[in-house]
Amino acid sequence: MQYLLMLFVEESAWHRMSDDEKAHQGAAYTAYTEALKKAGAWVGSNRLQDTATATTVRLANGKSQVLDGPYVETKEQLAGYYLIEADDLDAALGWAARCPTASHGVVEVRPVWAMPGSSAA
Repeated sequence: MQYLLMLFVEESAWHRMSDDEKAHQGAAYTAYTEALKKAGAWVGSNRLQDTATATTVRLANGKSQVLDGPYVETKEQLAGYYLIEADDLDAALGWAARCPTASHGVVEVRPVWAMPGSSAA
């Protein structure tokens, strides 16, 4: 079964880090990604650009409204994700606990609702 690990962090913290801290974090994510790949659990992953680059679309009274920036304001922002294969929720939670984000942010784990004809089905 596929699970999406959504990585929430305070994005401004990255900009306050020293180059050495950024290199250490980068190495931790590289090692985590390699562990997922070696275990055959990795399906895909990416880091997201800062929320300042976000655009939000919603319908109101049948008309599309486009807003610059994220729709919600929270302390932590969605910074990236991992799409993984795991036997069950416990296995997915184990991978989430190993994710570097868990030490300085939040990892939300959600099972993918496989739609008919999708690659996750």
